Amino acid sequence: RATMKSLRFISAEAFVSNAEFARRSLSAVAHNLFPLLFKASYLLEQGDVIHDLVENWPLVDFNVGKLLGATVDYQEDLSHRTCSVCLESCLTGLRDYVLNRSSPYMKRLKVVDLTGIKDVEVQFCECKKTMGRWARTQLLSKLCVELLVYLQQAQCNPGTFKISIDVLIDLFVTERNYELVVQALLKKCYCPLKIRCMAFRSDNLTLQKFFCIIKLTDPSLLRKLEIVHNVRLEMEHLEILLNSIHFPLLMSLTLPARTFNVRRFTATDEQMLTNIGEKMGEMTQLTELSMSFSILTGRLQKLISPLKAPLKMLDVSNCSLNHADMTYLANSFHANHLEALDLSGHDIPELYPSTFFKLLSHSSSVLRSLTLEDCNIQDIHVNMLILGLRPCQKLYEFKFVGNPLSSQALKQFFTFLCELPMLKNVEFPVPRDCYPIDITYPIDDASLCRFDHQKYESVAEELNLILLRANREDVRASTPLFGSYDAAVQETNNELGTYLIKSFKETLEKFTTSFNKMS
Repeated sequence: RATMKSLRFISAEAFVSNAEFARRSLSAVAHNLFPLLFKASYLLEQGDVIHDLVENWPLVDFNVGKLLGATVDYQEDLSHRTCSVCLESCLTGLRDYVLNRSSPYMKRLKVVDLTGIKDVEVQFCECKKTMGRWARTQLLSKLCVELLVYLQQAQCNPGTFKISIDVLIDLFVTERNYELVVQALLKKCYCPLKIRCMAFRSDNLTLQKFFCIIKLTDPSLLRKLEIVHNVRLEMEHLEILLNSIHFPLLMSLTLPARTFNVRRFTATDEQMLTNIGEKMGEMTQLTELSMSFSILTGRLQKLISPLKAPLKMLDVSNCSLNHADMTYLANSFHANHLEALDLSGHDIPELYPSTFFKLLSHSSSVLRSLTLEDCNIQDIHVNMLILGLRPCQKLYEFKFVGNPLSSQALKQFFTFLCELPMLKNVEFPVPRDCYPIDITYPIDDASLCRFDHQKYESVAEELNLILLRANREDVRASTPLFGSYDAAVQETNNELGTYLIKSFKETLEKFTTSFNKMS
């Protein structure tokens, strides 16, 4: 659907569409028109014009999210277009802003904010080439290091060293870009472009490197910390991290799989868990917590009861929660504030049906995202689930892949989903009757694709027809067999794959050595 453009925006498009003319004429353009020209150039992917606009930016701040967001002149939000041509032009333009020989007194830019860029699955830019979070981290770090080298070697205007621009960015560091990012962070006090890390994600890093780089990011500024794949952070390391580094502004914390395992707890471990809970309680801004694939049986209260602020997002998928955990959660002050909840991997109908529905009723007025994958929800539970979800009128997405539901039950459930006014995204399971009769749940990865694809397509068509008949074309329904889209994983999947193969090889070698010694 076409978005209306003001006459001003149409004129801006016409101006930047002739790149050569636009670049020659920039010096005569009024300063207040630069934001308008920037968005028009971004829409038309005019990289050279974007570069020159940024190089000559006349304003105090350059906030990419706001510049590309909905404006009076053009309502469409372009901040989800991570176009490689446009973003590279922005960053090289920023470097050249520093090197531009115009008088330093003319340079007003103080803050560049790159945090509003959104990485999404489907790109609408013409070039179809994206620059994800990892690549943005890599390019900015590279430009900062190169800029310092150049300033040290060249005869620059002395005023250039007085330029100080805070560049707010969400960093994404793996083994492959670690050295470069460390170099940029170590030297940031000498560089006119000061990297200010607002959110930090690390994958594929040794613990030593993780601890080194997290200190360099300036943790006092961090809003979000994600320690995800192949960072072997266990409970004792988490305690050291929280004891040695203060995160006063942290709002969101994601911990890697198997951080906690209460099955092998000693008295010392119990005390350690208490200490971690207390340290998390000191993070007064913390409202989002993800601890999937840890074993937390009976310890959820100990970990999250010290939190001062109510949690808005909680991911405890595959955490082996028991009835006591669910009872605590349903009755806690967090329950009334939960906007996003993931309880995947728990047999909810068998273990704690009434407590779960109590939790759902408490969070119903604010709940926007609910994930119940591999929860053993069967046809006999659908009516109860409908009753539980009916008050959740703000629900935006519901994911329930991996549950043994028939085609008929899914049709009944989709008829109900049409009633939820805010719903936009549904991830549903392959119907049970599309699989061989001897299939067992949860389905292992090897059997996931062993279903009747033709029958599935037919059912999926019927489900979409139910949405269409209810005038709910705004709802996207899909079945991501191997999990929802993750922009960060997608961008670094080659490195992730290489690391997993290497880990498997090392494990195999250790096993062979042990076996040979036994022989």
